[in-house]
Amino acid sequence: MHRASGRNRRRSSPAAPETQVLSTLSPGVAIDLFEGARVLPQAAARPVAAEASPAQSQRGLDWFSFFLADIQAGFGPFVAVYLTAHAWTQVDIGLVLTVSGLVALAGQMPAGALVDMMRSARVITGIALAVIGAAAVAMALWPIFPVVLGARALHAAASCILGPAIAVISLGLVGHAALGERIGRNARFASIGAGVSAVAMGACGYLLSDRAILFFTAILVVPALLALARVRSRTLARTKQPLHHEQDVVTDVRFRHLIANRQLLIFAGCIALFQLANAAMLPLMGSILTMHTSDWATVVIAACVVVPQLVVVGMAPWVGRQSELLGRRPLLLLCFAALVLRALLFAFVANPYVVVAVQVLDGVSAAILGVMFPLVVADITRGTGRFSLALGIVGSAVGIGASFSSIMAGYLFDHFGRGTAFFSMAGIAVLGLAMVWLLMRETRPQIEASDEDQGAATVVGLTRSPSERLDTDVLSLGAAASIRSR
Repeated sequence: MHRASGRNRRRSSPAAPETQVLSTLSPGVAIDLFEGARVLPQAAARPVAAEASPAQSQRGLDWFSFFLADIQAGFGPFVAVYLTAHAWTQVDIGLVLTVSGLVALAGQMPAGALVDMMRSARVITGIALAVIGAAAVAMALWPIFPVVLGARALHAAASCILGPAIAVISLGLVGHAALGERIGRNARFASIGAGVSAVAMGACGYLLSDRAILFFTAILVVPALLALARVRSRTLARTKQPLHHEQDVVTDVRFRHLIANRQLLIFAGCIALFQLANAAMLPLMGSILTMHTSDWATVVIAACVVVPQLVVVGMAPWVGRQSELLGRRPLLLLCFAALVLRALLFAFVANPYVVVAVQVLDGVSAAILGVMFPLVVADITRGTGRFSLALGIVGSAVGIGASFSSIMAGYLFDHFGRGTAFFSMAGIAVLGLAMVWLLMRETRPQIEASDEDQGAATVVGLTRSPSERLDTDVLSLGAAASIRSR
């Protein structure tokens, strides 16, 4: 009788699942690991290869990246052309662009926090796309200052959401192990989309009208939403037997604890230095080419934009694969080295053909940074539930660096000449290279599956030095304090 009741008890207990669905609230943490405010230990897990994800979802995210780049291109230089055609002054155009830029800068961290709060990144992404489509239609129908100003502000705010949301969707689709390659695929299809859209929208404006470009942008929201609907977060394969030395997964980290993470701040500083050196480099070279070869300046600048896109198309998936083989730091060092070399060459080069060839280095940096940006942030914040907020923090550093770059480059060029401006940019890039070399640690997860004593490191995904453990402990203590306060 006693044995029978024991059997019944065992039969009524649910078996431990071998797969668990990821929550976008905390990438890498299963939905059913939570009971109230208490966090349960997570079984040792290692995501399987990207091929285990449904092919339909992979292709859906490919096409979504393609169409999103098309949509964003509609809010690029074509807007200035459209407003100029409607008798807008350059002061009014500049004011609208400045306000939208400030909204984009201020919205990075709130948008990241919002994505972290949402249980479905696809829902918030769809809403952001709908807002962008509505903004395009409003600008096309009513090209008056209040409407255009509001539409540009809405577009900037929605774009702040799209960046971290796509990163969360990618992480939920393929898992941490294959995230680098997946981000590389995103970058490849985004570059293809940007190139195709530039040609298509240019033809649309030439054959129809500048207003037709905005309507075309709004129409592209429909296929983007259809592609997004095909994306489904996969389940992660888990080992049947949990490791004996597991750590609780941190799932609630407050902002003050996240901002105290040393590695996150170092990476944000590196990215800010990169943008400070890079953002104004091509516009400054464009001004120089215009002074020397005004007839061909537009064609040369167009080639300078297209060449890096082609490099990204071919190189981004390779960067994703190499980030798992070589680690993150070697690729970041290559990224900054390419930026240094490009700045030095621009200080001397005047031939338009050579300028276009030098832009290959811009493509190398863009391919590496486009993959490393979300990947390193995912490494640093793994298990904290604050991936998107951390992306917003680093995104704010991007905006700050890019904003000061134009001011700095313009001042140096006007007062000290071309050589001083480009040598200063090269010096800033060298400073960023030194930060990566001296201060930034490797964040690639190291798995020791055969060593049972490395169980905790396997769950966390990092074999850490004492100072790295201190950084993570700050996050862990912050989460514990938040949970206890409830």
